[in-house]
Amino acid sequence: MTSPGVYVATVGGTGYAPFAPGTFGSAVGLGIYLAMHYLGMPTSFQIGVTVAVIIGGTWAAGEAARHFQQEDPGQVVVDEVAGQLVTLVLTGVALKGAVIGFVVFRALDVIKPWPANRFERLHGGIGIMADDVMVAIYGNLILQAILHLPAYFGYPDLI
Repeated sequence: MTSPGVYVATVGGTGYAPFAPGTFGSAVGLGIYLAMHYLGMPTSFQIGVTVAVIIGGTWAAGEAARHFQQEDPGQVVVDEVAGQLVTLVLTGVALKGAVIGFVVFRALDVIKPWPANRFERLHGGIGIMADDVMVAIYGNLILQAILHLPAYFGYPDLI
């Protein structure tokens, strides 16, 4: 039987996908964001969910690291869920913008620009989560810029 921490860290088994488990984890985060958006959840609720995923995910990732006896097991994808939520929260984007945010986050998660790449050195659940949250902050800023550029150039809102 899988422990609750491993279950949460693998996002109900999503992390066991045969290929690109991080992309599948990000897709779960995208789905959660879109559900909150289209159900009309207030921004404060979306922030609360995002913070809960980060806190709960940090604990669960640490549990999973001990279970798998690895520093950052590939099966742990709760960090991608959190990263996707951080990328999208406070943007108010609908489907088109959320998909752009998904691509931006996945690209940044692969590249891991500084200082996110340094956060991977932290141990346990904090190290697993911190790099994704950092690249997600970059992703949110990039998505915010994309959202505001069309208006700056005199075009209507494109997203």
